[in-house]
Amino acid sequence: MCSRKRNSEPVKNWQRNGILLAALLAFGAARMPYEAALGKQLRAERLTPPPLEIGTRDRIGQTSSAVALGGLRTLVATFLNLRAFTFFQDQRWDDVAETFDTIVDLAPRTRYYWETGSWHSSYNAASYYLENSKLPALRRREAWRAAICRGRAFLERGIRNNPDDWSLLANLGFLLSDTNKFPAFRDANETFMAAADAYRRSADTGKALPYVRRSQLYSLARVEGKEQEALALARSLYAVRKNRTPTLLILLFVLEANENPAEDVTQRAIEIFETPQKAYDALSVHWHRTRERFPVFGVAAALKSLETTLVISPEKSIFNQPLQAPAGPDDWFGK
Repeated sequence: MCSRKRNSEPVKNWQRNGILLAALLAFGAARMPYEAALGKQLRAERLTPPPLEIGTRDRIGQTSSAVALGGLRTLVATFLNLRAFTFFQDQRWDDVAETFDTIVDLAPRTRYYWETGSWHSSYNAASYYLENSKLPALRRREAWRAAICRGRAFLERGIRNNPDDWSLLANLGFLLSDTNKFPAFRDANETFMAAADAYRRSADTGKALPYVRRSQLYSLARVEGKEQEALALARSLYAVRKNRTPTLLILLFVLEANENPAEDVTQRAIEIFETPQKAYDALSVHWHRTRERFPVFGVAAALKSLETTLVISPEKSIFNQPLQAPAGPDDWFGK
């Protein structure tokens, strides 16, 4: 019986594996440019988060980093948020701020983390330094100011990451125009202008609540040299009845008085507020709002005239009631 002769030697396993490996490497190399471009496009369109930076991975630890890299960044952010709350309870403000820096690296599209991190700095930490009498006055003052500035910077960073988020913009406007916060910044005009701009951008998204456009007016009216622009905005808002809040009515009155000093301010006040008594009450409240730095064009003249009309005795005159001096760091911490 004749034996058959094989035509060729069988391919050895190591050769087969080598061929497969080379094919996979070639396929992977061919896909890399496409996947890199796709990943860049998805991140640009905010459909996928940016890759974790080395510093972030170091801060959250090896285990959490592995979880985050596995696509569960929001889960890690949630646990870190709980840790930040513990730091807040212990009044460890630097640890709170650093933890929220890490949280937003993991979840940069989550509004809650940006707003909460800013609030802890601008309000909780700032209030702590304002009321903590154990620290020297100068140190408290600088720590108070630094906390508010850090909260502002954190919100502005959130806005850069989420430029179309109306709430972040509105929160920035609120912080910059807050009576207890804007004294932390050096230039009141510049601060109120920044607040008005933040509110404007928020309202321009088309998603903001109606109060945001009115808040733009409240800030803009306090900027010296912007009276005409503020008056135009006040008139456009006044045209919609639901916008006619007491503050808007007052600002419409004072801005018109500034535009036309010869105007009969008493008659205009009665037209806006409907009766002499309502006009007097509204103008009296505004006269005492000294801390908020609203303009008062025509208010004193109208009040004097209305006191005559209403037969208000000199003893009860609004001008015989002490005004509250504008408060600020000098009052809170000492000069």
